[in-house]
Amino acid sequence: MARTYDTLSQAVNDLVARGYKDDLVLHDECLICNGNNTSLRPDEFTIDEFHRFEGDSNPSDESIVYAISSEKHKVKGVLVNAFGTYASRLNQAMVKKLDIQR
Repeated sequence: MARTYDTLSQAVNDLVARGYKDDLVLHDECLICNGNNTSLRPDEFTIDEFHRFEGDSNPSDESIVYAISSEKHKVKGVLVNAFGTYASRLNQAMVKKLDIQR
């Protein structure tokens, strides 16, 4: 059953409670797991779920929370990223991997 959240913090807190404890940071070509300084290329992780939040009037409130896992690197974590105007610049492989419009 798909979960729904009213706020970004509710989503992050619930994902952490469900074991997504690693803090992930987006780079041009990979994700970085801050907990163990591991780089995850697009073919090395899976997006288990995502939750999109749209601000009513402020574009800077538009965010996506990803629940991400990597069996290869034993990582299970959360990535929070802006979308739309404030989205990060990424290479094509990362854009394709993080594209949730499929």
